[in-house]
Amino acid sequence: MTFTFCQLGTIRSPFCDLVDMPVQPKGAKDIYATLEIKEKYQEGLKDLDGFSHLYLIYYFHKIKEHKLSVVPFNDKTHTSRGVFSTRTPVHPNSIGLSVVELVKVEKNIVTIKGVDILDGTPILDIKPYIENFDKAEGDVRSGWMKASLQEVEQKRSDERFVQK
Repeated sequence: MTFTFCQLGTIRSPFCDLVDMPVQPKGAKDIYATLEIKEKYQEGLKDLDGFSHLYLIYYFHKIKEHKLSVVPFNDKTHTSRGVFSTRTPVHPNSIGLSVVELVKVEKNIVTIKGVDILDGTPILDIKPYIENFDKAEGDVRSGWMKASLQEVEQKRSDERFVQK
């Protein structure tokens, strides 16, 4: 089976290089960016400004190699992990997911905050974060991931997923 996605727009961020970027939105909480949505999709932004946060679904357009095992950035043991137990960009479908803060919507430009995404990244979809739908409750576990919030906020990318 083959799938086709359309690019809704482009993410414009201050990150032009993969090296030394924050590796999660928590490490980029004060970073602003814009979503430049193609005008033909502008109508779909109606009523979005009532939400505080968004899910961004995007395509890791700079990834050329996919892996099934990786050593993730926040793994203190430096152990190779199955890619589906990580949030690294080298998954077989190169799809990224981030929760970001919505700042404003003006025509086809959406300003967001908390961005750890490379400039020029294609946007595949935008969905509102709705706490009553999305907030996990009960016994929430994070598997092998033992890094503290402070460690996650301070972690920056290195060259492990940069194509040479």
